[in-house]
Amino acid sequence: MHTNRRISINSHPIAQTSDFKNNMKVKKAIILIMMVHSMNQVFGQYTDLWIPDTLSGTQFNLNLVDTFAQLRPGNQTITEGVNNKFWGPTLFFNHGDTVHMNVHSFLNDSTTIHWHGMHLPAVMDGGPHQVIPPGTVWQPYWKVTNNAATYWYHPHMHMTTQEQMTKGLGGFIIVRDPVESALTLPRTYGVDDIPIALTSVRYTASNELVTANTSYGDYMLTNGTPNAQVSLPKQFVRLRILNAEMERAYNLGFSDNRTFYIIATDGGLINAPSPVTRVIVGVGERIEILVDLQNDNVGSSLDLKAYNAGFSLGFPGGEPNPNGQFGSLLNNTTFTVLHINVTNPTANPITAIPSTLANNTYWTAADATVNRTIHVTNGNANSPFDFDNTTFSLNTINHTVDLDAIEQWTITNNNVFGHSFHIHDVQFKIISRTVSGVGTFDEGWKDVLYLPINSSATFVAKFDDYADAVHPFMYHCHFSPHEDSGMMGQFVVVDNAIAISEQAKPNSFTLYPNPSKEKMFISFNEAGVDVYYIKILDAAGRTIYMLPRPQVQHGLDISNLAPGHYFLQLTEEKTKLTSVQQFIKE
Repeated sequence: MHTNRRISINSHPIAQTSDFKNNMKVKKAIILIMMVHSMNQVFGQYTDLWIPDTLSGTQFNLNLVDTFAQLRPGNQTITEGVNNKFWGPTLFFNHGDTVHMNVHSFLNDSTTIHWHGMHLPAVMDGGPHQVIPPGTVWQPYWKVTNNAATYWYHPHMHMTTQEQMTKGLGGFIIVRDPVESALTLPRTYGVDDIPIALTSVRYTASNELVTANTSYGDYMLTNGTPNAQVSLPKQFVRLRILNAEMERAYNLGFSDNRTFYIIATDGGLINAPSPVTRVIVGVGERIEILVDLQNDNVGSSLDLKAYNAGFSLGFPGGEPNPNGQFGSLLNNTTFTVLHINVTNPTANPITAIPSTLANNTYWTAADATVNRTIHVTNGNANSPFDFDNTTFSLNTINHTVDLDAIEQWTITNNNVFGHSFHIHDVQFKIISRTVSGVGTFDEGWKDVLYLPINSSATFVAKFDDYADAVHPFMYHCHFSPHEDSGMMGQFVVVDNAIAISEQAKPNSFTLYPNPSKEKMFISFNEAGVDVYYIKILDAAGRTIYMLPRPQVQHGLDISNLAPGHYFLQLTEEKTKLTSVQQFIKE
């Protein structure tokens, strides 16, 4: 007579008897139960939403790494991450602070990191020109002048952006300022203030990510979490939503069609809460919403859903195909992006929302002194879309903008598909659309606009603070397959008051002490020299440090260099001419 065997589905403890090993029927039953449980985890159960770690202050260390993540049962998936995480830490900046970034790439491939939405010098922007080779430290810094809002950072390496973003290289930036801080809003990170990055991925049979020849994923990831759920308190909660997709737009709303309130878009708070039941969020766009859970019962649940079914061809993700390069299991369907469980309110819940949020004054068409039109055009076999019949080239400057100019740009898309237009450096105000008018998702300061098929949108922006005739800023479609194939353009901001002498020559300089162990200083043979860029290269010519506009008066910290011979390559600010000196690290 056999003793009873107790099997727990959750932990699978097994009370074994001496003859258990010989009982093949029981073994098969256990395997079957485990398989069913595993399938339930994939298809029927939820996984707790991962809330990214946080970093704050003025010094930020970001290590870019090749790593792994358990995104589904079976093999781990090869991913990329920041500080060892698929989707990196959330960076908290304070308006007015000068932030210093130490970006150390341990990746096997070159990359860049773009600070999406930040107003900063072009040389710090992290576009395709600021390439970070493997093993290199890049140290940009800038004064935070942006409004309080949700921004993000992500790779911008030409031709490999889709691969690196699909693998999870990126993270949130949250800026705080006195205007936002004075409002009674949810802002306890991870409790009633939740960052949500939406994307989807496609897997191979061995659980590797498909990063080429595809526009959409088949499986939803929210903050890198499949089948994500989150517990939120019975009060007003704030969701900071980022569309981090490759191409898919999201028509977001709740499963019970409740009203929610838009309080901020890409560049900060809008003037007053805007009540909606649906909102389209294009790739690269951010939107902050308030959701009232006060009338929900503790223990109840609801879903944040993408109501993407029924859109006509041209809506990104509206293609009917379930597979293929432009197909997906999620295409033209309504699907859940986040399951929400309602829990007890916090000790100090937010129970009402302000009627006024900000007092933004926007640029208008009457303020603009320059009008430009950018056309979405058909490209070629290698680049299906481009701008103005010109495929991106690193050496081509498409537009030159005067410093402090207020300009009106019209983006026209008389084409076969919708796009998501992003411009670096500035926040703009959308003033008109040819289709449906300026919508609620257009309110406030923006750096991305969703451009439906057969439509135009016009915005006004001021190009202030940063002039640089060498390093350009970008404008591009934020669909990474499109930008990788050349749907990008470049502009430089120039200060016409600055003239460069035709007789300019590289300035000679001396490094001291040389050799050195800790710090090295630079002495120029002429007065009034400003440094634009420094690169430190090892004896083999490999870049070790990239230092845009370094503060050389404090000396260069070389303490982390291994002993040996190095080269310091210095580019002067006014002339942009380069000189090289050798030094020895003891």
